[in-house]
Amino acid sequence: MDPEDLEPRKQPAQPLGNLDSLSIAELEAHIVALEGEITRIRRAIAAKRNHRTGAEELFRKD
Repeated sequence: MDPEDLEPRKQPAQPLGNLDSLSIAELEAHIVALEGEITRIRRAIAAKRNHRTGAEELFRKD
């Protein structure tokens, strides 16, 4: 079990709606949060692919 599995699930970043009312700093902070979420998701996908590949190799019939 991955240690991240024990942590509470994070809510994905929500759309901001009207961007006109936000400052540049707020928009940049939102970009940073979204990029962090993208990185986290890419790592999860890679881990699942590795797990799947390992399982396929284990049960592959030659």
